[in-house]
Amino acid sequence: MKTEKSSISRRSFLKVSALAGGGLMLSFNALANIVSRKPNTLSLAGEPVELNSYIKIAPDGTITLFSANPEFGSNVKTSMPMILADELDVDWQTVVIEQADWLPKRFDRQFTGGSQGIRQGWKPLRASGATARKMLIDAAAQTWKVPSGEITTEKGTLYHKATDKTATYGEMASLAATLPVPKDVPVKNVGDFKIIGNSKKNVDGKKIVTGAPLFGMDYFREGTLTATIAHPPFGMKVKSVDDTAAKAMPGIKDVFTIKTMPDGYERNFFDTNAFNELVVVVGNSTWEVMNAKKALKIQWMEAEPTSFTVAGWGGQKNKVNVPAGLESTVGHKTRMAERGKQPGTILRKDGDPETAFKNAAKVIERTYDAPFLAHNTMEPVNCFAHVTADKAEIYGPTQAPEFISGTIAAALGMPKEKIQIKLARMGGGFGLRAYSHHMVEAAVISQKINAPVKMIYTREEDMTNGIYRPAYTATFKAGLDKDNNLIAFHVKGGGIPEHSVHANRFPAGAVDNYLAEGWSLESNITIGAFRAPGSNFIGGVEQAFLDEVAELAGKDPITFRLELFERAKKNPVGKNNDYDPDRYAGVLKLVQEKSKWAEVPKGVHRGVAAYFCHNTYVAQVLDMTMQKNTPVIQKVHAAVDCGIVVNPDAAANMAEGGIVDGIGNALFGEMTFVDGVPEKNNFNKYQMIRQKEAPKSIQVYFVNNDKEPTGLGEPLFPPIFAAVANALYMATGKRYYSQPFAKHLEVSASRM
Repeated sequence: MKTEKSSISRRSFLKVSALAGGGLMLSFNALANIVSRKPNTLSLAGEPVELNSYIKIAPDGTITLFSANPEFGSNVKTSMPMILADELDVDWQTVVIEQADWLPKRFDRQFTGGSQGIRQGWKPLRASGATARKMLIDAAAQTWKVPSGEITTEKGTLYHKATDKTATYGEMASLAATLPVPKDVPVKNVGDFKIIGNSKKNVDGKKIVTGAPLFGMDYFREGTLTATIAHPPFGMKVKSVDDTAAKAMPGIKDVFTIKTMPDGYERNFFDTNAFNELVVVVGNSTWEVMNAKKALKIQWMEAEPTSFTVAGWGGQKNKVNVPAGLESTVGHKTRMAERGKQPGTILRKDGDPETAFKNAAKVIERTYDAPFLAHNTMEPVNCFAHVTADKAEIYGPTQAPEFISGTIAAALGMPKEKIQIKLARMGGGFGLRAYSHHMVEAAVISQKINAPVKMIYTREEDMTNGIYRPAYTATFKAGLDKDNNLIAFHVKGGGIPEHSVHANRFPAGAVDNYLAEGWSLESNITIGAFRAPGSNFIGGVEQAFLDEVAELAGKDPITFRLELFERAKKNPVGKNNDYDPDRYAGVLKLVQEKSKWAEVPKGVHRGVAAYFCHNTYVAQVLDMTMQKNTPVIQKVHAAVDCGIVVNPDAAANMAEGGIVDGIGNALFGEMTFVDGVPEKNNFNKYQMIRQKEAPKSIQVYFVNNDKEPTGLGEPLFPPIFAAVANALYMATGKRYYSQPFAKHLEVSASRM
């Protein structure tokens, strides 16, 4: 171990008695600052972090570790406490892991998303565990009257070898709570980890498989009523409601309209821009309210164009314009095609691309597009709320309680401090649960009826209510010289209502003449974060295009990419390249080796892709065979550089999930609209990947290094689109430029 001087105030490091019989609770405020001045050491001083956790030690030795981040399947409830437990030096088999509720006085930015949980929690969790352990050692040293440096710990027990004295953490916890916070906080060397790097089972695994109540749908309180809502098509609003028949049906308590956001409310980044006014049916049971909703006679009318201010990151404020009109997929495609012919906003320019293209020996240009996508989480939207004059109790699935709490407070006309949000385990998120409008809806309904309420969406409501992955398009152009070197590259991306061009990502930095442009079109269809937001489209199409460029150059696709990384390493262009070419090339070389890239089995068609996003490098090789006109994914090899892997089995599971999810969306994912109405409202129309379509085998290889952990929930998702597309080309001899790919295969089949 090495030590690091730290400045930890009592305000940042709260110590309070735990339980009536004494004990210790150690809590770390998320605004506590952390700086690492020497290798292998951490402190609570320096730049702010967003994540926190705390430790409760009871006199009987029971150690409870609280997980502050909401859990939606990424296993943060297991992996993040593992970091804390390792530095605390406790027995993982005996600790208790509990989900913390939204507690803004102890935690800040309790947010799960962007593959940032482990990355942002790494330093504060290690510092928390190490500092708590040091305080327990100091308590034992004072009790035994020996130097603290002679005391060791193991599995929650303190030892002094010379005197043969031992004590559990529980025995020293009360005294530790009275001691000064230490200024020197030793943390472990990577090689000394006992828990980190060793697979641990999901702490909720048994509860999940046995059906124990964990999810929002499980929650019930005596006297709770059930509510469901009717929302208009996109671009419309309520004109009138005839609820006579619905109110007369058995079990129905009331039918009314609500507004979820007050006029003039300044929205935050995760507030939606559609369906502010909704029709609500409240009754005794789910079956009764859903039947009554069918009996409603609602007249919709076109909504006027609107604009509002959205508070973004870092205090930035953006004006959002929402146009009027009923939008359709046909119109979207026409608008994007026309806009794509015009120049976009220049995001980056290196060299002289125009001249380079004029002088190029070979030029290739391709345009790709992808549709809106629905999240389709396993658990439909739901939320429990009980609002009284004194407080609002909310229980349901959310990725971002901090961001929605202000919206709830504004909608209820209640101080934020009176909002209590209990975090349910989520049945999927993928970005959808960051937009927790369902919590606002449930709260407003409860306030209106003055009773606890469980608000539930049907699958149809969930699928047609947004929030969607935007529709995207991108045009790529590449120029080669007479020696087949890449001398010019141009990407121009657009979308409804945003583009997905990352101007400083590869191949920026590897090409002398480079141009990136972006444009967008306004829409009243609500969009938001979708697994690997901003990367899920552009990563796939970029990698599909690079395969075409490699083919034009007469080069192996992996060799072609490695040559570009070598250029970016030895003689990079520009100073803002956001990737490490060595680590990027490293995953490509690893997957090349593990897949035996040059030894393609007979009848197998291979596609490769590599991408960097969410601070992680991924390369994939996909093996495909064809049964008549149907692609069969035989195997996927994936190489991942995400730094230290905290929980290997869980990490592999996440990687596998991202791959399967990506293949499904590449082949089948598509939401279409006619006059503001989503055409697909259930799984009989919106095709999801099925077991027979998933890869028969997935092999995940993690790069072994000592770098701090980065993201993992999202980075494997974008490149698999390209691996599928490139394998399809090898299998069919055709390139597909429009997603989903299965629709092209169906057309081919119908013509045979």
